[in-house]
Amino acid sequence: MAKTKESKIQIKLVKSLIGCSETQRKVAKALGFTKKDQIVEHAKSATIMGMVNKISHLLEVTE
Repeated sequence: MAKTKESKIQIKLVKSLIGCSETQRKVAKALGFTKKDQIVEHAKSATIMGMVNKISHLLEVTE
């Protein structure tokens, strides 16, 4: 079996979680965010992209 290179995405939290719902805070914490302007890197998968879609108004995504 040949290994395929997984594409990575960089996600930056550009807006504060103040005023967000509890579920949005939990999604941000699950993605690894603890503070504003933090950048995390994840493999591009359906699960991660679904989480990004939930709080897309707070994030900036680069491939």
